[in-house]
Amino acid sequence: CITMADKQRIEELSAAVRYHRELYYNHSAPEISDADFDKLWDELKLLDPNNSVLHEVGPEPLPGTEKVEHMFPMRSLDKGTTDEDITHFVTQSTFGGKRYLAQPKLDGSALSLEYVAGNLHRAATRGSGEKGEDVTLNAKLIANIPLRLNVAADCHVRGEVVMPLATFEQKYRDVSPNPRNLCSGALRQKHGDGKADAADLVFCAYDVKFVNESPTANHDSELLAWLQKAGIEPAPWTIFESDSPQKAMIKYTREWSSKRSDFEFEIDGIVFKLDNLQQRENLGMTAHHPRWALAWKFPPEEATSVLLSVDWQTGRTGNVTPVARIAPQSVGGVTVENTTLHNPGEVARLGVKIGDKILIVRRGDVIPKIEHSLGKAKQEDLADRFHADGTQFQHELPEECEITIPQICPSCDSSLVVEGAFLKCYNMLCEARTSRSILYWCRALEMDGVGEKLVEQLLEADMISSISGLYGLTSQGLTRLERMGEKSAQNVLSELARTKQMPLGKFIHALGLPGIGPELASLFASHVKTLEGMFDWLSRAHAELGDDAYGPVLDESGKPHKSNIAIRGLCEHDGIGEKVAIQVRDGLELRRVLIHELSSHLVLDEEPTTVSSGKFDGMTFCITGTLTQPRKVIQLMVKAAGGKVVGSISAKLDVLIAGENAGTKLTKAESLGLTVWDEASLNQALKTSAQPRESDDALEDSPTKQSQRSLLDF
Repeated sequence: CITMADKQRIEELSAAVRYHRELYYNHSAPEISDADFDKLWDELKLLDPNNSVLHEVGPEPLPGTEKVEHMFPMRSLDKGTTDEDITHFVTQSTFGGKRYLAQPKLDGSALSLEYVAGNLHRAATRGSGEKGEDVTLNAKLIANIPLRLNVAADCHVRGEVVMPLATFEQKYRDVSPNPRNLCSGALRQKHGDGKADAADLVFCAYDVKFVNESPTANHDSELLAWLQKAGIEPAPWTIFESDSPQKAMIKYTREWSSKRSDFEFEIDGIVFKLDNLQQRENLGMTAHHPRWALAWKFPPEEATSVLLSVDWQTGRTGNVTPVARIAPQSVGGVTVENTTLHNPGEVARLGVKIGDKILIVRRGDVIPKIEHSLGKAKQEDLADRFHADGTQFQHELPEECEITIPQICPSCDSSLVVEGAFLKCYNMLCEARTSRSILYWCRALEMDGVGEKLVEQLLEADMISSISGLYGLTSQGLTRLERMGEKSAQNVLSELARTKQMPLGKFIHALGLPGIGPELASLFASHVKTLEGMFDWLSRAHAELGDDAYGPVLDESGKPHKSNIAIRGLCEHDGIGEKVAIQVRDGLELRRVLIHELSSHLVLDEEPTTVSSGKFDGMTFCITGTLTQPRKVIQLMVKAAGGKVVGSISAKLDVLIAGENAGTKLTKAESLGLTVWDEASLNQALKTSAQPRESDDALEDSPTKQSQRSLLDF
């Protein structure tokens, strides 16, 4: 049973994961290291494996740019840092594969190049993984991106845009702490006003997907060779093929760790991929990453600094977090002056004091974290330090003292509540919470021209106090704001008018419920159909044992249900568990007044029906008996085609996959008149699903096209 502390922690973690993804992908301004992000991710996955945040790739692209829907989604990768992770990847995740491909994990900005009949049609950033930004004009300035391929192919080439370290040192060392931020900025600049010239960048490919006909290939390495012939240079690759390839792969990481600093581009690890394309298709992918790839990252780097002070900030969900101000220290090319301490629990665990000398560790590639205290600092510990812009750092050593945990919200002066290791502001009218909620709404609905500065102006002028206030704005009121002319005011009003009608799922997502991303919001909207249906579900979802709305008390086997029928009904959808259903209920209840206010301004359409793309979508399978392949492989094959695997036989089951010595499950299935397949029937059904069809959706099922099996996040 989930405890209140677990519920609170899940809410904190899901909000933190979404917040830090937004900073990383859309602002090129991460606040925590990759390793710290991974820790948040892993803890959330442990507490709530079905949390919708785990099924998202990144935030929606920022407004103000042309959006591009990726035909082949750009997915994330599973991560590893140890030898054991590599061994597990080979022997467990990929079930003892024999042939693997390795490439350096380039530290730049992901880019997708769309070629039509061999001509460069469009270049787009990774964005949310489903949708990115059109950066074609800037991409054409990159010298090694051909405007025309040597082959008249319709394809999407994906890779990483990087900056040679030599170029960075010669031209940009004083401009940015690392090349990666420059790559992202150079691609997304609108009028050549970025900090770096796109002509100083290099594109390294690592993946190609074909729209129509694809070349005959059994291995991914053959497609990389095809790219070379077509005129695009992939990132260098190495093949490992043996009965125990993990041994050579582990040795390979040692070699790269020693020569990392000599490589021409900044890298933060090695990506290993199963090379056989058909085996990849069989393995499929989770909602977040392909099962056939692993991003292995280099060990951490360390340095020392001094803790100067701690500020406290209130976030959108009411979390009050400590931000450490430290003496500037360069770690792996990044000059760090601010870093998060996460929460009061982490402050207590570290035992660090203001005025302490501290060890900071860079695990991953961005902002290091405080590892532990090294005792009281001395004035000389502050000597010979420089800010990121190259200016001399000057500061007196503060007196050593404990970090004070605030009792009052730094934004609204409300009393704070301690919940376990966390500090919360529960004032729904808190200015920090309000501004971030409004900003989240605007970004989720992709409103151009409605950004952080305007939201702050509107709040300071008392023109709005919540999201619903946006829809009462007038041209006369807006033009009274500083630097807001008639044309700009009309643009803002046009964007607001554009969002007055939307599907219910988009509306629910934009409300910013903790842990509820666009996919889950859409699924929930499909379940309740309308706004009235949502309020009806919300009322029934609060039913307790003994209430008429609770529904049946016992299940088919005579065991008591753990929750009411409304919660149970939502949990019937694949990917939604009781924890997530309760998160939806509680998040909507807290926003009930706001939802009523917004409903008077908006038209909310019924959620459109999702078109199935997998052969087994909506089908439930059970597996029994001895099969020629491991049962886990059979399960993954079914799930990759959209099916759901259960452990017991019931009248609701669609297919029983039976091997030798099937036993009682086969007997029960036959007595119920259920469909029974042997392994050959399953393989035939999967083979049929992979045949080309007239619709574009068929691309997702073809082993040679693998539209949902893309590899774009290394």
